[in-house]
Amino acid sequence: MIKVAKFGGSSVADAEQFKKVKGIVDADPDRRFVVVSASGRRFAQDNKVTDLLLLVNAHIEYHVDCTALLHEIERRYVDIKEALGLSFPVRERFDDFIDSIHAHSPEFVVSRGEWFTAQLMAEYLEKPFLDARDVIVFHHDGTVDLERTQLRIRDAVQRLGDFVMPGFYGSTVDGSIKLFQRGGGDISGAILARCIDANLYENWTDVSGFLSADPRVVDDPRTIHRITFDEMRELSYMGASVLQEDSIFPVREVGIPIQIKNTNLPEKRGTTISEVAKDGAREHLITGIAGKKDFLAVHVQKAHMSSKVGFVRRALSVFERYGVSVEHIPTGVDSFGVVVSAADVKDNIYAIVHDLQKELEPDSINVVDQLALISVVGRNMSRRAGTSGRVFGVLGEAGINIRMITQSSQEISIIMGVSNADFERAIRCIYDNFVDTEMVDMPRQATLA
Repeated sequence: MIKVAKFGGSSVADAEQFKKVKGIVDADPDRRFVVVSASGRRFAQDNKVTDLLLLVNAHIEYHVDCTALLHEIERRYVDIKEALGLSFPVRERFDDFIDSIHAHSPEFVVSRGEWFTAQLMAEYLEKPFLDARDVIVFHHDGTVDLERTQLRIRDAVQRLGDFVMPGFYGSTVDGSIKLFQRGGGDISGAILARCIDANLYENWTDVSGFLSADPRVVDDPRTIHRITFDEMRELSYMGASVLQEDSIFPVREVGIPIQIKNTNLPEKRGTTISEVAKDGAREHLITGIAGKKDFLAVHVQKAHMSSKVGFVRRALSVFERYGVSVEHIPTGVDSFGVVVSAADVKDNIYAIVHDLQKELEPDSINVVDQLALISVVGRNMSRRAGTSGRVFGVLGEAGINIRMITQSSQEISIIMGVSNADFERAIRCIYDNFVDTEMVDMPRQATLA
């Protein structure tokens, strides 16, 4: 079995965290390949190394001296080296970095956080260091050239065997450093797992997996032990995220599961993201619940709307004209709604309504603000008839008015709009009645798409 273990910034923040990583890697010989982020926060008021390097770039851009800032970053790595008794020449390499910093691109500067972290981790784990610059290949449009990347990674495996690789960056075909978006270390790990045909991609962080509800709203919500990729996307879209969303695609396409684990509590089961249930497993009816406040809905009514070709498209073109992203479009026979973030239209909602009236000549337009969206997510809801009605009934009994209802085409989520004022109470009501209690027996050899 082959496992790729990716450790986030909190897992490599200082020497004590390095020791935890070593304990985790040494405990399982299948963890042959390790990917690390740049050192993260050591305590609440601390700074991530990546943020400090971004600040260095800002200093350089505005011709402000950044010597003290660079020495602060250097000190972080010197402290790790000295505490662990490592030999890697941090001071010399950092001096070289400082001396040539103006000759390098901003992306190169930011990538040094991962580079120094991986160099120290490689020595500490007694594994070879593999520079992501040499194997992760980007097209010039910013997408990853998976074919070239796979060839280079497989060649590295042949040459080096096991290794430690920095995440978050690679290079274009001409050798220039290219960064992923923030959180891209997760993507690096997923690409590595795909390219070496790993059996499991472990993502080690500072939480013990996905929670079934926001702990700021629900006291001690249960951990989701298994979730499908689609469910994770649904919950992440509403803010319940512990994993960079784009990191799922490289491994999902080839059927490699992801496991979210806690570096500080490695004995915890964590969350496994996979499509296939164990034979005869007993699972929760509802996987999780998430939501956000401060949406706005524009309801448009027009008699015989359904017979007017392009009516909804013309409405959406108005929102596109103002650069507004549409969240949901609940529809009826003679009406539809457009749900958007209130922040996206705060300066132009009146202009949008004016253009809709001019473009569509509707019978009426009604704007509803102070709207919160709640997504109830569960791959097993379709297995039990009447689940939606029971959820709505529980909210009704609690005196919570549902302003909007829509359901995903895959039937794994129900999205409801309620007043901002009812948001927390609605989530707790659904959680108490369904999320932590109701179970479903899975049929044998169940495959979840």
